[in-house]
Amino acid sequence: MKPAAFAYAAPRTLDEALELLAEHGDDAKVLAGGQSLVPMLNFRLVRPALLVDVNRVAECGTVSTTANGSLHLGALVRMATLEADPAVRAGWPLLGDAACLVGHPAIRNRATVGGSAAHADPHAELPAALVALDARFRLRSRRGARVVAADAFFTDFYATALAADELLVAIEVPPGTPRTGAAAIEHAQTHGDFALAGAAVTVTLDARARCTGAAIAIFGGGAIPLRASAAERALVGTGVDDPAARAAGELAAAACDPPEPADYRRALVAELVRRALLAARMRAA
Repeated sequence: MKPAAFAYAAPRTLDEALELLAEHGDDAKVLAGGQSLVPMLNFRLVRPALLVDVNRVAECGTVSTTANGSLHLGALVRMATLEADPAVRAGWPLLGDAACLVGHPAIRNRATVGGSAAHADPHAELPAALVALDARFRLRSRRGARVVAADAFFTDFYATALAADELLVAIEVPPGTPRTGAAAIEHAQTHGDFALAGAAVTVTLDARARCTGAAIAIFGGGAIPLRASAAERALVGTGVDDPAARAAGELAAAACDPPEPADYRRALVAELVRRALLAARMRAA
């Protein structure tokens, strides 16, 4: 199929883009990488009156580090950049791990971090990694700017806290903690396909290799990326050995509300969390 007819605009500044969203609201759709939006247009699952192509808004395409050591990702940063950028891989390796799992190289060369977050596919890798890392989402509209925490940004299936006239312009990720390892693992029926389930985790160890903190985010386990808080708490004080990782996996699975076949997906979550925790612990040590 082909898309329904729409008008097209390609603003060159953020102010121009925000003006278009303020004027057209729900009748407009934002095009960044287009890896999710274009198929939806072709199948006529969405029929915007106006397509706002933000790829020329240069200020939203940079990677930098802020004064407090946080990572600043413009919304137009490509997945391939997360995968390859040395600073990202060194300071925030979970983002690189998650990006490597996204589709195929051709997709990662176009897909953007802001597009993935705003699309809010519950099976997507990057949103779960951002939830695990306590990211903050910077939103702008003609009315002003606001910052939304990761645990409040994703609200339901393919739904976020973004208003119709708002644009996600950047994502900030807090600086990492010493002696922290990370891992993202998923299971898909076919390489590059959407994951049936997956886990994005971090593990922080003290000098005696005991866990002082962990973050576990599940994708494919419900309507939004799920933070498995009970599993995280259960790991503190342990050596994150196989029994501890297995128990945490079971707690994470119990907290999920996955689509059918639910029992199978919970079993996947339990095993993937176990594997991810053991991998992250090795990297932390």
